[in-house]
Amino acid sequence: MPEYEKAMQPEDITRLFVERSNAGDAAAVAALYEEDAVMAYPPGSRTVGRAAIQALWEKVLANGPVFEAEQPLPTLVSGDIALTSTPPKDGSGARAQVVRRQPDGSWLRLLDQPEFVAPTR
Repeated sequence: MPEYEKAMQPEDITRLFVERSNAGDAAAVAALYEEDAVMAYPPGSRTVGRAAIQALWEKVLANGPVFEAEQPLPTLVSGDIALTSTPPKDGSGARAQVVRRQPDGSWLRLLDQPEFVAPTR
C-alpha cells in the first residue's frame, strides 16, 4: 500500500476523507479504514473490509462528487477507541465513526455510519 498522510488525531480522518475524496483517490480513502472495517453504506446495507470499501469508493468517486468539510462534534475517547461524528451541512441526520488507535499512534476507522436518517413514523 502506498504511504499516505496518517491521521494522528481522530478528527484528522474527516479532513483526510474530504481531501482524498475530492482528489478522486479511492485507494487513499480506503487507507483511512482498518483492514476489516465495516461501513453502513450504501443505505440499508453493509460494506465489509478495506478492499470492498475501496471498490465502493471507486464507483462513488467516478461520478465526481464534491465533498465539503463539516464541523466535527466533540470526540469521545476511551483509551484506544474514539467516537467521531459530524452533523451534515444540509441539516439531515448525522454521521458517526468509531476509530481505533493503531500501534504507531495513528487512527483508522473501524465502524462507519455515514448517514443516520431520522425514522419516519
